[in-house]
Amino acid sequence: MDDNFKHPIDERKVKFKPNAVGTKKDNARWILIITIVSFIISASLQFASSEILEKVDKFTAFLVVLIIILIGVIFDIIGMAVTAADETPFHAMASRKLYGAKQAIKLIKNANKVSSFCNDVVGDICGVISGTASAVIILKISQDMDSFGALVMGLVISGMVAATTIGGKALGKTFAMKNSNYIVYKVSVIIQFVIGRIKLTEKSKKRKSR
Repeated sequence: MDDNFKHPIDERKVKFKPNAVGTKKDNARWILIITIVSFIISASLQFASSEILEKVDKFTAFLVVLIIILIGVIFDIIGMAVTAADETPFHAMASRKLYGAKQAIKLIKNANKVSSFCNDVVGDICGVISGTASAVIILKISQDMDSFGALVMGLVISGMVAATTIGGKALGKTFAMKNSNYIVYKVSVIIQFVIGRIKLTEKSKKRKSR
């Protein structure tokens, strides 16, 4: 390589501006809110799942764990899709007043918060709860086994739960990247529908109070 050759980076320092993600006050408020919400959701779901698993049979307990894993995968898909989605087509849809388009724009503009809630809050909580739930199942099954059989069964169940979670999220991320706009739009339609129902309920309550 020629000693006289210099890369352009050697000639001047390259600077990158940080992306705008809200004010420090807004970010601090969001971090506080998401921490409190995480604690409440985690504690509630942990209690509910423990109560359910203690009262059901082994097959139903497995089903509960699979449902928890599925919830985590679905929210992981939503969080990834919102991050990867393109805002431009939704502006065109909003100009034609398509149902859910404005909600989709809001989701994409708040992609950092949405992905944090979906991936970090719901996704991670489901991962923790599924691990705890699998431990309850192992305890149920190992009661009728010797120590070696209980150890093997524990390893098998733990491995299955971990593999299902990781494999599901890997497939989900691929699906989310390919269909990000479609997923965001469908989620936005559901959110818009729920918001509409809540508003109708509030209006009906106000009318009755009058």
